[in-house]
Amino acid sequence: MKKTWRWFGKKDKITLDMLRQIGVEGIVTALHEIPNGQVWPPDAINEMKTYIELHGLRWSVVESLPVSESIKYAGPDRDCLIDNYIISLENLGKAGIKTICYNFMPVLDWVRTDIEHKWVDGSSSLYFDKIKFAYFDIHLLERKNAIQDYSPEELAKVEELNKTITTTERDELIDTLIVKTQGFVNGNITSKEQQPIVKFKKLLALYDGIGREELRENLTYFLEKIMPICELYGISMCIHPDDPPMQLLGLPRIVTNEEDICWLLKAVDHPCNGLTFCAGSLSAGLQNNVPALARKFASRTKFVHLRSTHILPNGDFVEANHLKGRGHLIEVVRIFEKENPALPMRVDHGKMMLDDENKGYNPGYSFHGRMLALGQIEGVIATVRDELKNKQKKIRSNKRNQ
Repeated sequence: MKKTWRWFGKKDKITLDMLRQIGVEGIVTALHEIPNGQVWPPDAINEMKTYIELHGLRWSVVESLPVSESIKYAGPDRDCLIDNYIISLENLGKAGIKTICYNFMPVLDWVRTDIEHKWVDGSSSLYFDKIKFAYFDIHLLERKNAIQDYSPEELAKVEELNKTITTTERDELIDTLIVKTQGFVNGNITSKEQQPIVKFKKLLALYDGIGREELRENLTYFLEKIMPICELYGISMCIHPDDPPMQLLGLPRIVTNEEDICWLLKAVDHPCNGLTFCAGSLSAGLQNNVPALARKFASRTKFVHLRSTHILPNGDFVEANHLKGRGHLIEVVRIFEKENPALPMRVDHGKMMLDDENKGYNPGYSFHGRMLALGQIEGVIATVRDELKNKQKKIRSNKRNQ
């Protein structure tokens, strides 16, 4: 597997020189300055590619070329936006950049309620608190029929929280859920928004009447439109699983489990229609056996995110150590090194540790925490490669002795 790293461009506080020193081989990035839906021009693509290559690295994966909301809910400008997307793909293909990670999650990208959940060792990590999220849904969004999505026990805890939560805590929750975890990755709402809840409600309203089947139809429509240009340039479109892999806020989520992935790959059965295998996102769903999914979909996987989660008894989940948790990353690496060994991979959602907290890094994208994770995974990869070599030696030896 190729060691890559998500980098947020020249303004990223983590420099390419730093990444080269810690053994990174490829860069995962995007043209974040270009608004969603606009064409990525050749000059901007080539300038970024050249800049990365001057630092001894290569632009391995685009993460991401965002799919506009109007494409997802089939707005009146959908075809125009898809045309722009096709032009951007063509420009990327001509530049030799051929792996595109994207998602089809309505309104929200990845969801966490806490971005600095403290641990006893002084480090911190991302955390999803189901009761906090339900409180946000019921009392802040005031979504119609929201209470139907939660159990009586959960609703009772929400009401307890409602009695004790402070204004500061409430504002921090809003900021975390719809600004800090969204805005830095081409999100719909940025820190400049004065009324984030109001805008968020408007975005949710765009999906009124859009269920799982409608969203599936819209994804199929999008993929069928772009497959010819992908085939022409050998571009792999790699959909990212929903994070977390469950229904939220009444919005349809359609990449959550084995059945969803099977549907997607069959609905547009084309070699350019592939998967970003995110072990972390998939592990946050109790329905998912992550190694089994890796084994089943290894041949259609084009990019791998290596991280892991723990799911707590109350339904909360937290980012786990990269050698532990439901992601079973050691076994996942074994599967991909055997079945599809040349894939780009990146570690993801590392802890905040040492002086990471004071650097202003994007949530989940620390330097020291991810560097530790990369070292752990690099050791796993080296061990697995030795295992595979030894197995091959034994096979050859047995054949000679027969």
